[in-house]
Amino acid sequence: MVSLPRLVVAAPASGHGKTTIATGLMAALRERGLTVSGHKVGPDYIDPGYHALATGRPGRNLDPVLCGEDLMVPLLLHGACAVRGGLGASAAAGADIAVIEGVMGLFDGRGTTGEGSTAHVAALLGAPVLLVVDAAAQGRSVAALVTGFAAYDPAVRIGGVVLNRVGSGRHEEILRAALAGTGIPVLGALRRDEAIAAPSRHLGLIPAAERRPAAIAAIRRLAAQIARSVDLTAVVALARTAGPVRGPAWEPLAALAAEPPAARARPPARGQLPAPSPAPRPRRDPRPMIAVAGGAAFTFGYAETTELLAAAGADVVTVDPLRDESLPPGAAALVIGGGFPEEHAADLSANERMRAEVARLAASGAPVLAECAGLLYLARELGGAPMCGVLPLTARMTGRLTLGYRDAVAAGDSALAPAGLAVRGHEFHRTAVSPHGPVPPDGSVLPAWTVGARSEGFIRSGVHASYLHLHWAGQPAIAARVVGEAAA
Repeated sequence: MVSLPRLVVAAPASGHGKTTIATGLMAALRERGLTVSGHKVGPDYIDPGYHALATGRPGRNLDPVLCGEDLMVPLLLHGACAVRGGLGASAAAGADIAVIEGVMGLFDGRGTTGEGSTAHVAALLGAPVLLVVDAAAQGRSVAALVTGFAAYDPAVRIGGVVLNRVGSGRHEEILRAALAGTGIPVLGALRRDEAIAAPSRHLGLIPAAERRPAAIAAIRRLAAQIARSVDLTAVVALARTAGPVRGPAWEPLAALAAEPPAARARPPARGQLPAPSPAPRPRRDPRPMIAVAGGAAFTFGYAETTELLAAAGADVVTVDPLRDESLPPGAAALVIGGGFPEEHAADLSANERMRAEVARLAASGAPVLAECAGLLYLARELGGAPMCGVLPLTARMTGRLTLGYRDAVAAGDSALAPAGLAVRGHEFHRTAVSPHGPVPPDGSVLPAWTVGARSEGFIRSGVHASYLHLHWAGQPAIAARVVGEAAA
């Protein structure tokens, strides 16, 4: 049993200020001397970047849809109780408090269900909820809203309210008086302040990595405002009402050891007899180097991905395709996650040496694994700007948002997954790809996934590129497979 004070920051709907309040609480509590562990419900990559700046520790996601219910407490403990190096700051062993930012409205889940909702995760974690309410356009009606949310699901305990975008002192008096009879305390009230709002674009907030100095300054202002406007002592007291949680924490080595060896082995090529043993391919390099794309263009990735790669035996090195002119010497594989290459297409294109190196690595048959933004980077061009040319595709922006969880099956053997492996991923983009010239007639480009009745993504030799984002903590055998392929 582990004692970990924790609370979930939720809201009636998107746009009420969850990220503002959650990030501000993390920063304000940290300034009070507490070690804070920041978490985000769901697959969102952008908010954890702000959490990392606020806490000095990696921001982490808690997604029962991608990882399974059973991993929610272990992943929480992994982020909160282990020694972790933050972004330019060291973190103590064991957080004093965990702040978990919700997703969408409190009870909004996958489709018509509550699966993956903030309420779902709060119940799994046994954590009280701090409800953020945008009160800009309401008065006494706030009491009806909060009462309804508190009574909707007995498994979810709303322990306090923070009022956001309050117009004036008189407005605050009306709101507090209305809520006084609900039995749910008001723990804070924030006035309208556009100076602390993070700028947005087509997929939500601009990632912190793209505006780090401005983001740090905004978080400092936000922490000061939270300290003035929110009863931090009461917030910590609410978090301490969460009971002990059962361990152990999730650990990459243990997760890899729990996977059956057959899941890590790459099946024989078509036409070959199966090997007599399901053991992974023998390694030539005892500890291969795997480059992971980072920088402003590739900000979307889960911390557990690199942790699993390292635990599986790789030396993991970050490379920035915007600024670095070459891959790390000796790189045996490349992982390119999500991000906003469309916002940096001209600069990515101008880095011709890096594009050529990526193309050479892919041509060698080494594992090159790309998700969403990585897929665009491997195309012939993106919005008219030349990219790496690894795949015969043209990528472009569209006006249509593609968003949602996907159940997929590996359509063929690849460096990422064996044929037939069932996974659950997430799509989130406003781009599309189409063939650039005739499709190679030799069958060298094959589908990566089957999603319902359609094919998704591409396999070409060691390249696996797709719009689907995977959380490898839910499929740790992927890391062992990738490292085995890189070593071989």
